[in-house]
Amino acid sequence: TGEVGSRHDLVLRDEAGTGWSTLARRGAGDYSLRLNDNLSDPSKQVGYASTDGAAVNTQDSFTVSAWAYLTDASANHVVLSAPGEYGSAFTLYYSSAYKKWVFNRTDRDENDPVYIRSLAEEESPPLRVWTHLTGVFDTQGDADKSNDTIQLFINGRPQGAPIVLADAAPTYEPWTADRNLMIGRSKVAGAYGEYFLGRIDEIAVWQDSRTPEQIREEDRLDKDGVPANELVAHWDATISQGSQVIESPEDPDDPASTTFPYRRGPLTLSGSGAALTGEDETALVLNGSSGYASATGPVVDETGSFTVSARVRLNKTLLAAKPVGYRGLVAAQATPVGKESSWALWVEKPAENVYRWKFGRTAVDSNGKVTDTAIDMGQEPVGDKEWDTWVDVTGVFDSGLPFSGGDGSERFGAAQLFIGQFAQQGGDDLGLDTVQQGGGSLSAGRGSGGGATGHYLPGDLAKVRIWVGAMTRDQVTSQIAQPTT
Repeated sequence: TGEVGSRHDLVLRDEAGTGWSTLARRGAGDYSLRLNDNLSDPSKQVGYASTDGAAVNTQDSFTVSAWAYLTDASANHVVLSAPGEYGSAFTLYYSSAYKKWVFNRTDRDENDPVYIRSLAEEESPPLRVWTHLTGVFDTQGDADKSNDTIQLFINGRPQGAPIVLADAAPTYEPWTADRNLMIGRSKVAGAYGEYFLGRIDEIAVWQDSRTPEQIREEDRLDKDGVPANELVAHWDATISQGSQVIESPEDPDDPASTTFPYRRGPLTLSGSGAALTGEDETALVLNGSSGYASATGPVVDETGSFTVSARVRLNKTLLAAKPVGYRGLVAAQATPVGKESSWALWVEKPAENVYRWKFGRTAVDSNGKVTDTAIDMGQEPVGDKEWDTWVDVTGVFDSGLPFSGGDGSERFGAAQLFIGQFAQQGGDDLGLDTVQQGGGSLSAGRGSGGGATGHYLPGDLAKVRIWVGAMTRDQVTSQIAQPTT
């Protein structure tokens, strides 16, 4: 809790609803706190954890943060709170009424307080994904309560402007919560409730107001000097048969496991044009005109950093027959509306006998109209050594990577393409000004926004993998790229 000061161990309360999970934000070998989603009876979903004594003075500036993996949106679910006699001085939670992540303070420690909220900009966040939440209370370094503010950050991004507490509630007092810091529940009108369902990890508390730069650094989650990542989806055609590309059974913490820990479910093959076959090893073989495989996404919070990779083998004969301008989608996640992809890896034919790998992101409005794109592409066209052989194509979206926005301001969030272990710098529009979250179909071998316009991949797929976290070049080399690709 903080860079300097006391450390506070957590005590798990209620054995049935609490435990440790290998679904953890730092990847293999790490553990997170599992809360209540192993229990089907709501009356028994009362597991939580707490410190032994107050971990932060809520009267002075402070910052709290945690990674949350929420599995239910039907009720309020609290990540962190600081209770007093009647209520909670602050609560970091998911609100089922607003359908948003929220950071709030109460004006006083009373049974019926005024709730002052800093709300997420977007509603209906995806479930079963890792999201970084940060709440900041700032006294501005003085004793004047009239300028105290709160602000929510999601995946390192500020959610609206800071909320001036006294403006929202003239009765506001910066009161001190004197009870244990709660993980997974809150206190309302003297009673505890709003228990969390899912996983919570990497809880941190500071007795100061973190700057936006410091919050982005915390969101990066360095591990030995590099950002940590966690494999959250892994479909492997080389071990599949029939009509589905199954998930890899490999659990890094349990080599004998038979089920992928995140249990995303298989990719189901289309009715025609796709088959699990191959001369050298099993692969998802696609005819380039109707074949694909798909599942329901998303599998990551795309407003934050993530990495996607596919092991693909292009069919040169089938691609050569395609018209100039053709795109063959390797893997893609649909946007919630329209026929676009929130993210996609693809091969494009800009001219006769010229082909380029690309990774891109697309933002759309409520009508499905494209409002922003970020695209990186191969510096050189697909070379002779990349035909009829396996190539690892990787896209990285780094939500903390700075770029210059259209108005000249500094923005954050940019795309990066890797071919094998080699970073590409072929794009001139890498930054995504508008945050976009995908929803619906996640496809391999076709655009996820719908197949009416084609975009089928002429070639074979061996693996599709997705990680939360932005990989560096060294991580791509060590975790993805085979020496021969």
